[in-house]
Amino acid sequence: MSEYKKAIDAVASLKAVNGAPWEAINPEYAARMKVQNRFKTGLDIARYTAKIMRQDMAEYDADSSQYTQSLGCWHGFIGQQKLIAIKKHFGTTNKRYLYLSGWMIAALRSEFGPLPDQSMHEKTSVPALIEELYTFLRQADARELGGLFRELDAAREAGDSAKEAAVQDKIDNFQTHVVPIIADIDAGFGNEEATYLLAKRMIEAGACAIQIENQVSDEKQCGHQDGKVTVPHADFLAKIRAVRYAFLELGVDDGVIVARTDSLGAGLTKQIAVTNEPGDLGDKYNAFLDGDYVESADDIANGDVVVKANGKLLKPKRLASGLFQFKKGSGEDRCVLDCITSLQNGADLLWIETEKPHVGQIGGMVNRIREVIPNAKLVYNNSPSFNWTLNFRQQVFDAWTEEGKDLSAYDRANLMSVEYDETELAVEADRRIQSFQRDASREAGIFHHLITLPTYHTAALSTDNLAKEYFGEAGMLGYVAGVQRKEIRQGIACVKHQNMAGSDMGDDHKEYFSGDAALKASGKDNTMNQF
Repeated sequence: MSEYKKAIDAVASLKAVNGAPWEAINPEYAARMKVQNRFKTGLDIARYTAKIMRQDMAEYDADSSQYTQSLGCWHGFIGQQKLIAIKKHFGTTNKRYLYLSGWMIAALRSEFGPLPDQSMHEKTSVPALIEELYTFLRQADARELGGLFRELDAAREAGDSAKEAAVQDKIDNFQTHVVPIIADIDAGFGNEEATYLLAKRMIEAGACAIQIENQVSDEKQCGHQDGKVTVPHADFLAKIRAVRYAFLELGVDDGVIVARTDSLGAGLTKQIAVTNEPGDLGDKYNAFLDGDYVESADDIANGDVVVKANGKLLKPKRLASGLFQFKKGSGEDRCVLDCITSLQNGADLLWIETEKPHVGQIGGMVNRIREVIPNAKLVYNNSPSFNWTLNFRQQVFDAWTEEGKDLSAYDRANLMSVEYDETELAVEADRRIQSFQRDASREAGIFHHLITLPTYHTAALSTDNLAKEYFGEAGMLGYVAGVQRKEIRQGIACVKHQNMAGSDMGDDHKEYFSGDAALKASGKDNTMNQF
């Protein structure tokens, strides 16, 4: 028996027990409301989606072509539209997630107004957006199921048993829009206790996967900006454990922790690591410090700090800011050590923030990590901070140079120019961009590909185009031809914006509650009927 029919029977039994006071309750209406609201709490969602991620991780381990993808969100409506589009175009949400970007919360959701990605926004904005995203995804379920229930009623009224059976099958096998969200907790917004408290709120809102980075909380920078400052491993591992305890306390036993390292581009540290013996983790961290070895107290000036590293006394270079500097060129080695250490101490997935999208660079680090942790897997930021066109044209240029091809027609420094758009080099670069995710998942251990800020850019682009047309010569045609007509032609659900905002669901409920006395909004004079 389907869950829908079980729900009908359960309410019918309750109605019989409660007798006359429940006479007006329709068991099928109540069952519909229950089916439309499958997930009652954020923890229900977190447990459900954690299992999805764990299964997807296992499938990727068996076959690297089974990677997963997501796009970043800054509003519940944006996340909802992505999942509605995915179901419309692909028929399934399988291996498609959402990403909650700390950058977009800072830039678009802070009460202070637009902020840089430096953890200055309200920490409560993070769980609030998770809850908002899932509210919109649950509404997408309710809206789609509501349409199916109306189809079911119409088939019954028409006496079309075949149509009724087909619609009932769609209801019984309905796939939810609720998918995993990988949520950015930045550097934890404070110490390990602050990290634990925020992680709990995020999990309670529905997060099954939390991404945390190894920067200093109060010095945190965007991964694609300069001035990043990392913390010793002991500090970072304490926060990883804090997130794990939060998952366990709330009963999300298979919650996923993504450990992000910014060491590749971070040349500074605020702290010298505590070390108890040569070769321990603190000693390894300190060994990367740039500085001078000293022979006597005469080599030490007032205020200098000296540590013992590699059996010698080292005077680390300290900047006017009080920060210490790492050795030039040590980023990749530090990055690999961060990743191995994180996986050995409770993290499930890695995030390596790089300065360019290069399969060879990423794969080189992952191969080193996998010498110690064979099933190491990455979440990778296919970042809009990269100039993808220029990067890949330069990669093709360099590869062809090594092959001895004549490239005299190209200026490597100017490959972004539109004059190259139709050239053989540009076509090959676009082919490599198209296959980047497949290639990187196969060759560089990337389980999950995401774009952090895609809808920030699409909103800006589409608004720019509309403003140019509407306020220009096109006038109203700028909206009609550029937006509404395309919505109609492409079957975009939002062309019926009243329906998307819940108008039809509200009418259904009015009928459930008031019967024939219900005052509905969807009558013949509703202009939405024009669509």
